[in-house]
Amino acid sequence: MRRVNADDMEWSTTENGETNFKRKHLGEAAGGDQLGCSLYELPAGSRSWPYHYHTANEEAIFVLSGGGTVRCDGEKTAISEGDYLTFPANAEGGHRVINDTDEPLRYLAVSTMTEPDVTVYPDSEKFGVYVGSPPGGREERDLEGYFEQDAAVNYWQDER
Repeated sequence: MRRVNADDMEWSTTENGETNFKRKHLGEAAGGDQLGCSLYELPAGSRSWPYHYHTANEEAIFVLSGGGTVRCDGEKTAISEGDYLTFPANAEGGHRVINDTDEPLRYLAVSTMTEPDVTVYPDSEKFGVYVGSPPGGREERDLEGYFEQDAAVNYWQDER
């Protein structure tokens, strides 16, 4: 058994426009290999990662305290303490957590840690590729990048 106590960990912070949250990487700290888990706290009026879905990793959240809204598969649904939501590894799992209340929203996010993975961001029409370490993983990656969805090249272009 590997164990970590969230109270012994420091928060990391992500801020970029309306995206603003604190995070503790519980799964990584406990030495998890195939299952990731993070504790998130969204301040009032903030949002989680941009709307996205994974093609190889299933995700889930469990709301510990507070409330808000989750945008999932194009629809918005109210969430509150005790709610458990799953997001499959396909377009139906597209999601973003929104704290549209006056109190902090705290939840656990759990995911499989499969790589390679492609994460799709429908709103900005881009995708991310992760090879060598899954999204949320800390190991060095062999290949990673973000690309516009319509930035395709011909398979035989520049063949040598």
